[in-house]
Amino acid sequence: MRFQKPNTETTILISFILLKLFLHCFLVSPVYELHRDEFLHLDQANHLAWGFQSIPPVTSIFALIIKTLGGSLFVIRLLTACIGAGTLIYTWFIVKELKGNLFAKTLCMVALLACAIARLDLLFQPNAFDILCWTATYYYFIRYISTNKPNFIYFAVIAIAIGFLNKYSIAFLVIGLILGFSLSRQRYIFTIKHLYFAVVLGLLLILPNLLWQYENHFPVVKHMRELAVTQLDKINRIDFLKDQLLYYIADLWILFAAAFAFFVYNPFKDFRWIGLSYVITIAFFTWFRAKGYYAAGLYPVLLASGSVYLADVLKNGWKKYLKVVPLITAIGMFFLVLQFAYPILTPQQIILKKKKFERVGALRWEDGKNHHLPQDFADMLGWKELASIVDEVYKTIPDKEKVIILCDNYGEAGAINHYSVFKNISAVSFNADYMTWANLDKQIKTVILVSSIDDDDPDRKVEKPIFERVTKINSIKNKMAREYGTSVYLLENPKIDINARLRAELKYHQE
Repeated sequence: MRFQKPNTETTILISFILLKLFLHCFLVSPVYELHRDEFLHLDQANHLAWGFQSIPPVTSIFALIIKTLGGSLFVIRLLTACIGAGTLIYTWFIVKELKGNLFAKTLCMVALLACAIARLDLLFQPNAFDILCWTATYYYFIRYISTNKPNFIYFAVIAIAIGFLNKYSIAFLVIGLILGFSLSRQRYIFTIKHLYFAVVLGLLLILPNLLWQYENHFPVVKHMRELAVTQLDKINRIDFLKDQLLYYIADLWILFAAAFAFFVYNPFKDFRWIGLSYVITIAFFTWFRAKGYYAAGLYPVLLASGSVYLADVLKNGWKKYLKVVPLITAIGMFFLVLQFAYPILTPQQIILKKKKFERVGALRWEDGKNHHLPQDFADMLGWKELASIVDEVYKTIPDKEKVIILCDNYGEAGAINHYSVFKNISAVSFNADYMTWANLDKQIKTVILVSSIDDDDPDRKVEKPIFERVTKINSIKNKMAREYGTSVYLLENPKIDINARLRAELKYHQE
């Protein structure tokens, strides 16, 4: 059999995929560790279930794959990059389905690499796969509208179901699509019996998670309430809309082109439901004060549509020379924001450029104050140091079966479990999913307490009457870390039934 040489388009697509993998595996400075959220998701591989306190089960499956492959930083980055590459591939096929030429495909690939989506693909969180599922959903519905083949309806609904098992926010996309189809000439899709057969199939796929939610008293509702009180209520609706401009500032030419094309470009007359679904979904996100990146899954299809339109209207005469404008804009803006969006600079290098980072708001944290580093970058430091401190005290304890490592938050617990040299160590927290993983049935004689810098009892006035000895071991010394000052205490020989005390505290946090 003769080897068939790939054509130009395939070669270009493969080149963009390889570039994506390279950027995500090698763009981060080795100074940085994993992000606090990544530790929680990685630990889910050790507690597989049909659901978790804050997210559905798909992320835990990816965590299990990472664990099986060795769990190294490279493996983690490679897996998330591959998920992001999947979004590139689906978007490329959307451009192809919309009759876009090679320039349109190239422009769309550059646009995806130059916007916030590429940043979201960097970390091991549900966001990257969420974007992929949204993009796949759009692709399959576009394919159905183009071909009238019902199998694509099934594929679209399966993509939604898998997306639901990854992140519940895909429900906003469903609302946008239902209303978008209803307001367009494609409303006939609701008369297709296969749509309802597909919906039944989708419900069967997500049923195990729905049953898990029911059996566990719908923890997602509690999580959303906590999120609304602690984070979302601080988000200004106007700021959400500003984020949409900021995150995709490199691609504004393409997005404006898409907005125009859906309603005046004749070849897109059958795809106006895409534009309608975007407007409706964004409106719902704005009303509910969502975080800016929640809407990221909407943009690959918009970038594909805008690229097709620009490639078509700029293909002849003097206009063809304007094609470089959106391309150069995307590339130029990518390099301008690169150092602010990606942790490619060391903390020391960022401090030297502090004024530049302050001007773009990169140093402002959730508390509204400016700090040394961007918050996400600071969340990627100090974890190995913390695990090392815990290991030093843990190895001195003779009866390790009666030890509990109790942390203030999930980041600390996850980091200790990930970086500790003791593979059977099991740090817990009365926070996030660790509340359900804490083993309080074993007899506890020693507590290693990890207390954050914002703890209101640094002198351990609460614990001293309960334990015979309370010893401060050490604290995180890296001033650049968000966990700077987090301390480790050794609490020995309890004077009371410490198991009962911890159960009561756990019940309080669960309620």
